[in-house]
Amino acid sequence: MNNKEGNNKRGGSRPNSSRSNSSKPKPPMAKRAQGPKKANPAVKAAEEEKAAKLKKQNQAPKRQKAADEIRLNKYISNSGVCSRRDADIYIQSGNVKVNGVPVTEMGYLVKLNDVVNFDGVVLTPEKKEYILLNKPKNFTTALDEGQEYRNVLELVRGSTTAKIAPIGRMDKNTTGLLLFTNDTDMIRKFTLPSQKSSKIYQVSLDKNLKFEDLEKISKGLVLDGHRVFVEEISYIDKEPKSEVGLKLRSSNVKVVRAIFENFDYDVLRIDRVSFAGLTKKNLPRGNWRFLTDQEIINLKNM
Repeated sequence: MNNKEGNNKRGGSRPNSSRSNSSKPKPPMAKRAQGPKKANPAVKAAEEEKAAKLKKQNQAPKRQKAADEIRLNKYISNSGVCSRRDADIYIQSGNVKVNGVPVTEMGYLVKLNDVVNFDGVVLTPEKKEYILLNKPKNFTTALDEGQEYRNVLELVRGSTTAKIAPIGRMDKNTTGLLLFTNDTDMIRKFTLPSQKSSKIYQVSLDKNLKFEDLEKISKGLVLDGHRVFVEEISYIDKEPKSEVGLKLRSSNVKVVRAIFENFDYDVLRIDRVSFAGLTKKNLPRGNWRFLTDQEIINLKNM
């Protein structure tokens, strides 16, 4: 074997070698994925400022509320036709016009001298009035009990020109505190079953209340399929056992009567001595008074 042949063997290519031929072009490498470019803070701030200016140009300027302006839903509520919540529904449905123009915008401001047409009727807003009466016997909140018993509105006649109504019902034999107002939101609030204000009643029965019946009532009971929660019940000090104090949240006097009738007692008299923190102090039977500003705030915060 000569040197040339040996050199060829040593320097020759190996057909079974795994190495690729150096003369063969290599495929291009795949580009590495790159994340999003970080925005320049100065450029970003300029773009946001430009967008804000453009938005402001396209928006109608917000009008500041003047001293003689109120929201449309409050104007409607003040007129006594419905609550603010219900007024919003009427506004959205297009049934309210201001100065002849339909308004569907929430939060729309009106002036007291604007003409507001609610479902075809021109409204007149009223100042909110709150009147507390110590109701005597033989007056009723109902209007359909004949001419024998007079309506409680006669007792507060002349107190205001507003269209006030009593909160809750009272029959002719029930006496005590009765609140009148033209605030429909408050009327709705205190007549809901879920309202949380307490009322205290003094109840006169035809016979002594048995202690075991008192304990049963204190645990609550079911009347006509509805659970009645009694906060407190007790005998009245230095009075016969037929005189009972009852504390519960219902403003419906019929519930008080039904509680004792459920245990076979006849209710002779019911006197509401406290209503949502209001008492009969310095308010003789048959008299009325306006609530103080603080009392109104307390009722609204309940």
